[in-house]
Amino acid sequence: MGDPLVIKKRGEDGNRVITVRIREEILSELERLVSETNYSRNELINIILSHGVQNIKVE
Repeated sequence: MGDPLVIKKRGEDGNRVITVRIREEILSELERLVSETNYSRNELINIILSHGVQNIKVE
């Protein structure tokens, strides 16, 4: 037989589901980027947040 199919329990993939409020203008820009890049909204938000937290300076 081949290798077994391994299915992780939901929530054990290193991701968490959260709720955030986003201004309409930002959401519109995000949707524009989604259509231009073919990334999902979720993927783009994660890319942007990752960049932001790695490049922020707190004073």
